[in-house]
Amino acid sequence: PNFSPSLLHALKETHDRTPTPEEVFHYLYAVLYSPTYRAKYAQFLKTDFPRVPFTEDQKLFTKITHIGKRLVDLHLLKSPELDRPIARFQEHGNNKVEKQRYDEKAKRVYINKAQYFEGVQPEVWEYQIWGYQVLDKWLKDRKDRSLNLEDIRHYCRVVTALAKTIEIQSEIDILYPQVEKDILVFHPEG
Repeated sequence: PNFSPSLLHALKETHDRTPTPEEVFHYLYAVLYSPTYRAKYAQFLKTDFPRVPFTEDQKLFTKITHIGKRLVDLHLLKSPELDRPIARFQEHGNNKVEKQRYDEKAKRVYINKAQYFEGVQPEVWEYQIWGYQVLDKWLKDRKDRSLNLEDIRHYCRVVTALAKTIEIQSEIDILYPQVEKDILVFHPEG
């Protein structure tokens, strides 16, 4: 692990134990997915390595760590929450990605004139990571290819992961103001 010894020492002193590297990573991951944090530190996120506030509250640290683990598992597509996808692939055809388009009213992502994924909410369709609209980009990268069964399953799992990410971001944003109330102060080595 590449964490500052002073951070680990401060966490141990405050929380009466040294968190595992995975716990620190999960905490960081959750905080970095907070819309409030992202808005507040948008400029730093673009230009520098932003500082991440660590809470002194052990229960809050643990709660955020669990949320971060849940996010990591979703983003690695390893979460059991993905076993029942919210999207479904419909209609018979050649499964070829010709021209994707989103029908907001029907909540469908068409890959060609007849075939589509249904159950895709507008906020899920519009979700972006690093400036890319995730679901649209995934299909663009497969233009003029026929999707196989594994591709279709994967896309449905990604739709579900994004929907759950949006839900979890709301949970994080409820907790995030508490993080900034009692910030753990430590002095990183220079």
